[in-house]
Amino acid sequence: IRRLTNFMNRFLLLLITIIITIFFLLLANRSAYAMQASDSSAALIKSTPKPLDNRAKILKEYLENINSPLSPNADDFVKYADQYSLDWRLVAAISGVESTFGKFIPSNSYNGWGWGVYGNNVIRFSSWTDGIKTISAGLRENYIDKGAQNVYQIGRIYAASPTWASKVTYFM
Repeated sequence: IRRLTNFMNRFLLLLITIIITIFFLLLANRSAYAMQASDSSAALIKSTPKPLDNRAKILKEYLENINSPLSPNADDFVKYADQYSLDWRLVAAISGVESTFGKFIPSNSYNGWGWGVYGNNVIRFSSWTDGIKTISAGLRENYIDKGAQNVYQIGRIYAASPTWASKVTYFM
């Protein structure tokens, strides 16, 4: 009888512990909801945290580490990549191949992508932001929307060098 009593006591203690744990888990789950006052009534809304988007931070740190003049524009690369549904690394990687990330460009051009640069012809942008936006739109409209599905297909049209796409891929 003593063994049975000890067993029952341990069983009850375990059962109470499980019930208390479930109670606190349910209580904690409720804390994910917030009460928001609206005039004289309150509405129950679920509070969902935004996912962490550190793409611009990663790109900025990378560009700063290589002393690129493009580092202050990391947010622009991500913004226009999202706007034109591009890989956020693509336009920056192209600048890596074409101008060592904006370090070697035609004078006063903000053109770190070799965009429209051949012979004496140079397309100039008013700022790095203008260049990033124009290149992003151009890649979408002139390459991807016309069937290029990857960097290698873009490279066949974009660049004369057969190694261009592998270099862009490396920087990505």
